[in-house]
Amino acid sequence: MRGARGQVMPKAHILYIEDNPDNRILVSRVLQAEGYTVTLANDGPSGLVAARQRRPDLVLMDINLPEVDGYAMTELFRATPGLNVIPIVALTANVMKGDRERSLAAGCSGYIQKPIDVDALPYQIADYLARTPSA
Repeated sequence: MRGARGQVMPKAHILYIEDNPDNRILVSRVLQAEGYTVTLANDGPSGLVAARQRRPDLVLMDINLPEVDGYAMTELFRATPGLNVIPIVALTANVMKGDRERSLAAGCSGYIQKPIDVDALPYQIADYLARTPSA
């Protein structure tokens, strides 16, 4: 990314909330290879704490989380001042009819199906970030 005066700008900070360690490793490696800073959380509550501390530019939210699912976590983010404007993208294996709509109704800004396409993921993330107005 380049700033107004042509200087190289750091890429965005992504928070990935995912309980599956293999998925966390894969997605974080793909995004870090593209220059993104990635913070990982293995459940919703720890993701909420990380979001409060780090203020990511985008949250990738697994829907099938233990204890508190991604729908409820998204609603909690949307109800939390300061976090309510951060785009949340559902990154989920829930691909049945109505799952995308349910994610969007919970407050997600977008939806990416698992298994991810490692070549397409950085472009998908860049697209969601480009849609987000600057603060």
